[in-house]
Amino acid sequence: MPKAYELLKPHLRIPKIIHIVGTNGKGSTGRFLAGSLKEAGFTVGHYTSPHILRFNERIWLNGAEASDEVLEAAHEWLQVRLPQEVSEALSYFEYTTFLAMVVFKECEYVVLEAGLGGEYDATAVFENELTLVTTIGYDHQAFLGDSIEAIATTKLNAIQKRGIVGYQEYEEVKEVAKRYPVKFIEEFAIDRKALERVVANEGFAPFFAKNLALVQAAAMELGIPFDAKKVVRYRLPGRMERRGNVILDVGHNPLSAQAIAKTLQEQVVLVYNSYEDKAYEEVLAILQPKVKRIEIIAIENERIVDEAALIAAIENVGLEWRRFEGIDPNERYLVYGSFKVVEEFLKREREIL
Repeated sequence: MPKAYELLKPHLRIPKIIHIVGTNGKGSTGRFLAGSLKEAGFTVGHYTSPHILRFNERIWLNGAEASDEVLEAAHEWLQVRLPQEVSEALSYFEYTTFLAMVVFKECEYVVLEAGLGGEYDATAVFENELTLVTTIGYDHQAFLGDSIEAIATTKLNAIQKRGIVGYQEYEEVKEVAKRYPVKFIEEFAIDRKALERVVANEGFAPFFAKNLALVQAAAMELGIPFDAKKVVRYRLPGRMERRGNVILDVGHNPLSAQAIAKTLQEQVVLVYNSYEDKAYEEVLAILQPKVKRIEIIAIENERIVDEAALIAAIENVGLEWRRFEGIDPNERYLVYGSFKVVEEFLKREREIL
């Protein structure tokens, strides 16, 4: 990634970048911030990942997903300037990151979401103005470390000039963060109750107020106006998104399960599957009090957990299960477990797209 960037740097204008790292809430925080910048009159791009149904979802340009034509033009631009051996050495995510930066080259601001980790993430190669740190918890331990301290260190090492640390569940994150040039969300004069009212009025889950608070702190740090009532309307699909009697959420780790469990007001049918490397039994144990039964949605992917292991985990936490065959209009559903779960569900249940 650094080698490719050195080749592209003389030809590529880099806007002001706000980098977002963390475990949960990166996508929603990024989109709210991009919306805030747009409302303030700036041209802005937002890079997020992965996508649910269309690749274009990853690259949001001034209020809309990048078109196929814009993406194709960016791809052609890259192919001219990157030697074949360098281009082919880049991973899918690395190449996509460069593609986004080509699309965004005329923007004033870019909100860049880290894909995995922070310090060694592809997005960390670019110079940035500010780093926002969303809630950090356990995830991707094989890459980031087995302790909160190790995971936080890897993510916070991405900070270049200055950072803002959002609300955290683990005190260890704050202790690690003290080593870096950061401010904590608690240092900003933010009326969280007011943000909670704005979120409630939009019918969103309460935890979105934490994301909005981090965006408000960023606006204060950058010296731009912030209007929560306008900003909250910029949202990504698949984040506690209600569609009729179905809630869609692309979360997949214990921290996201805890947030969802606090939000659900009644029991739901959980449409679920999981990648093998996720803490799926812990996730199911957290959600168990709010789940009537589990319906396993089949997914063709080499990373998906073996069904027998998933069934054993479901039974271990005391839940009933069956295979997903379709939605019942008389039931309430939570579709959860990963982007793949939401994608597969939406492909099957096209009437709620």
